[in-house]
This record gives sequence, C-alpha cells and structure tokens, in this order.
Amino acid sequence: MHPAKSVIFFTTGSGAGYGMLAWLAILALMGYQPADSTYGLFAFGIAFGLVGGGLLSSTFHLGHPERAWRAMSQWRSSWLSREGVAAIATFGPTGLYALAWIFLNENQSLAGGIGLIGALMSLITVYCTSMIYGSLKTIPAWFTKWTRVAYLVFAMMTGAVLLWFLSVLFNLPEAATIARLSMFFLALGFIVKIIYWRAVDNAPATSTAESATGLGKLGKIRLIESPHSEDNYLLKEMGFRIARKHAGKLRIIALVLGFVIPFLAICAALYGLPQFQLLFAGFAVVTGIVGIVTERWLFFAEAKHVVTLYYGESRI
Repeated sequence: MHPAKSVIFFTTGSGAGYGMLAWLAILALMGYQPADSTYGLFAFGIAFGLVGGGLLSSTFHLGHPERAWRAMSQWRSSWLSREGVAAIATFGPTGLYALAWIFLNENQSLAGGIGLIGALMSLITVYCTSMIYGSLKTIPAWFTKWTRVAYLVFAMMTGAVLLWFLSVLFNLPEAATIARLSMFFLALGFIVKIIYWRAVDNAPATSTAESATGLGKLGKIRLIESPHSEDNYLLKEMGFRIARKHAGKLRIIALVLGFVIPFLAICAALYGLPQFQLLFAGFAVVTGIVGIVTERWLFFAEAKHVVTLYYGESRI
C-alpha cells in the first residue's frame, strides 16, 4: 500500500494524543498527577494538539476533504465513520476534564470520573482507528488481531513517554513512576511488534494468482503483459512495493529508535545519570517519534492488497 504522509501522521499523532489523555485521567485518579494549572495547560495542550492535528491531517488523504463530515453518517457499517463519531464524542468529557483541571485545579472526585470517561472514549477511538485497517480482509497483513493490539499498545506507549517528558520538565516527584510505566509499555510494544511481524511473515497465502483468476487448474499463472500502459489509481495506491532487504533494515531502525533507545534512555535517567533526566527524556521522545513513524510507514508499505494479484503479484 502507498504510505501517505497524512495518514502516517494521523495514526501516530492522534494515537499519542489519545494515549496522553488516557494516562492523564488514570494517573490523576491514582494520585500521580498534580492538579496544577500550568502543568495541565501544557499537558492538555500537547494532547489536544496531537489529536486535532492528526484528525485534520487525515482529511488531506481524501479526494474531497470538504466532504469529510459526510463520512460520519455511515457509522452503522463503516469503522471510518465510527472513528469520526468517537473522536468528536471524546472531545466532550476530555474537554470538561481539562477545564476542571486548568481553571478549578481539580482532577479527582467528579472531575476525575469525567476524566475516566474521557480516557475510555480515547481508547475506543484508537480501537476504531485500528479497525479501519484491521477489518479489511483484502489486506491480509492488516486483517489480524495484532493490528488492534499494536494500535492500542503504541498509543499508551507514546502517550506515557510524552507524559514522562512533561513530568521531568516540571520536576514532578511522580516522574520516576511514570518512567517505569513508560519502560513497561516500551517493552510490551517491542514484543507486540515482533509478534505482529512474525505472524504476517509466517502466515499462509490467502490468495494466489491461480485462485484469483480461477485458472489454477491450467497450471502456474504468470503475467505476460501489464493490463495498462501506465500506472492507474490501483497501482499507485495499492501496488506500492518495497524491497525485502530495505524492509529488513527499516524494521531494525524502527525497533531500535522506537523502542530500544527510549527504553535505555529512561534507564539511564533513572539509574545512571539522573542529573541529566531532561536531556534523556527529550532524547527518548525524539528518537521514539522517528522510530514510530518508521514503523507506521512500514505498516502501510509492506501491506499488499489482493488486487495486485491481477498486476503480477503471485501470492498474497
């Protein structure tokens, strides 16, 4: 599949934002987040900025962005529509929670309950986003439970790392707890991604050129001549190919930058050189962003649509 930049930013940016919103509510109820106006303004500002920016960027991939609102009318059958409805609904409780936190210095009791509803809605929205891809039987690499698991785990992981950076920036006493939480989800994300790649790589072919054309009884099918003299929409969007050797290198880059280095940076901040916590926190965020963007680019670039069987692909 063609890895559109707008969709990559949408899935990574909004996921991190929703992860932050979820952790803000959960950790506040546990007593690990101060009801401080300045801290709340920065935390919710970053979270809403990522969510809003991600959702806005997703419309750039549409043929007619001005008609994006119409997509929400098909919520009974479309995961894209459900994602849009859930995203808008999430702004209600999370917005009220942010106002209570920033202007009333309150993030527990009634406000905490509203925040917890917002956290649940945030995770539901991420789940709906994952199902936009995970429900597509025509793309076997996405049609797996690990797509849903990865989206949810990565949202919580990136949200936790960003929140740790803020806690270090504001010198919160709970920063060490959030750091350990981030380490757990970085390790979990690493494992989930490895399992996902192994599941995709070792999955049996669901379709072949022989089964797609119905000519398998005649023997091996191969393309003699392309059905088009130049690339059409299907080939541009669904016929994107990446060499196996390049994919292997990019997988290593995604794992090292997205999971390993942030994990080691947090370890160094906690147990090695705590006086450089802020430097390590910033480094973890920057490398993590590069790694997750690489991972998400691969998520799209490595996926093959069954329609490519009619354009020379032998099996999917």
